[in-house]
Amino acid sequence: MHDIQQMLEEKRAKARLGGGQKRIDAQHAKGKLTARERLELLLDEGTFEEWDMFVEHRCVEFGMADQKIPGDGVVTGYGMINGRLVFVYSQDFTVFGGALSESHAEKICKVMDQAMKVGAPVIGLNDSGGARIQEGVASLGGYAEVFQRNAMASGVIPQISMIMGPSAGGAVYSPAMTDFIFMVKDSSYMFVTGPEVVKTVTHEEVSAEELGGASTHTTKSGVADLAFENDVEALLMLRRFFNYLPLNNRERAPHRPNGDPAARLDHSLDTLVPDNPNKPYDIKELIGKVVDDGDFFELQPDYAANIVIGMARMEGQTVGIVANNPLVLAGCLDIKSSIKAARFVRFCDAFNIPVITFVDVPGFMPGTSQEYGGIIKHGAKLLYAYAECTVPKVTVITRKAYGGAYDVMASKHLRGDVNFAWPNAEIAVMGAKGAVEIIFREDKGDPAKLAAKEAEYKARFANPFVAGSRGFIDDVIQPHETRKRICRSLTMLKDKKVENPWRKHGNIPL
Repeated sequence: MHDIQQMLEEKRAKARLGGGQKRIDAQHAKGKLTARERLELLLDEGTFEEWDMFVEHRCVEFGMADQKIPGDGVVTGYGMINGRLVFVYSQDFTVFGGALSESHAEKICKVMDQAMKVGAPVIGLNDSGGARIQEGVASLGGYAEVFQRNAMASGVIPQISMIMGPSAGGAVYSPAMTDFIFMVKDSSYMFVTGPEVVKTVTHEEVSAEELGGASTHTTKSGVADLAFENDVEALLMLRRFFNYLPLNNRERAPHRPNGDPAARLDHSLDTLVPDNPNKPYDIKELIGKVVDDGDFFELQPDYAANIVIGMARMEGQTVGIVANNPLVLAGCLDIKSSIKAARFVRFCDAFNIPVITFVDVPGFMPGTSQEYGGIIKHGAKLLYAYAECTVPKVTVITRKAYGGAYDVMASKHLRGDVNFAWPNAEIAVMGAKGAVEIIFREDKGDPAKLAAKEAEYKARFANPFVAGSRGFIDDVIQPHETRKRICRSLTMLKDKKVENPWRKHGNIPL
């Protein structure tokens, strides 16, 4: 008995050492934590239950039979984050560069299968050089097994990917199918083909950082949601973000009581919107003043910044926020912002998170680059997302809601539950100047007459009461009471039930 216990401890020690002290030191020298250190920071102390510590690869080619390390380059299991269950896998770059083997993939698949059975989220800490070349197609098959589970888990349990090192080739497609991707600056990157392949095929010279670094994916491609300064900040912020999410699609997000009164008024909001309709303001100021304790967890802040998305709480309940930001591109909807908001709305709908929409949108972005890029189809993604969404939807129009963009932004016609407008809101087909120039085009040579017609159009349409008279707006509210009215609406809607027609799945305009 003593011998077997000693053997057990030796195997455990070998597994904990991963690729050895020299490689651990190299990992630290890059400013990166090891796979196990990351899990210690992410999970509540003493809650991690590790699985498959003794799994080894089965490859005998290229001398691999003599290179077996218990765990095979990934640490898997489950634990708690703030007392709530989560399944995790953390790739170990010190073991074969974190490369994925068949056994490595099987370990990941096992925790994903269990997470689906018990209804708990999966968090993957990715740090891998890609497929283990020595295993050939067996490694590729392992990736595909993981991809299949990502697809089946989508909309059932939250899936989060934290890229904490390289993620190349097939390795990028598992994170791409998860709900959120976070990265670490200067030490993580994602690309389908690396700089060397790019140079060979297209003759472009580009660094790994430029091609697929955190900055690239949070500003240019929109692949990643956030980038953090280092491993420690990334894991602590991931713990914070996890607090907003439900464990699965049958549960509600956790309720976190706080001391922020639901009826709190903020009179500074009465002067937030400038008198000049062409002057911008920052919609994030409104969000900060309306949500609980001013605490707003923004996602993709540096990508398509003309729309703002993120998580917050109202009376302790998690809500998703979508808001046009007039500070960037006047708040217009374009291809990138439509896709960004549509995916977020669909996540909230899948996981029972109410959606609050703040609208100040002059329309869709005009121009050949938008039309050639498919704004018609991409804009329809946001329209489709809101139309399909069955969770509570509360909309507040703060200033402009013009044209088709009015319809798209959670209007009453797309089953908006409660639609408010501020007194200075303008709900119309277009702005007064453009409308008058079309309606009275024969008077173009008479500026005085056009100005009079513009004033008449403004008086007639540049207010929320025409929409209110049709029931498209439920009430015109004072800006300072926005929080109070949203909280009341959410309380009323907490037991809302509405079902879409039965179907295998819709065909969203991809």
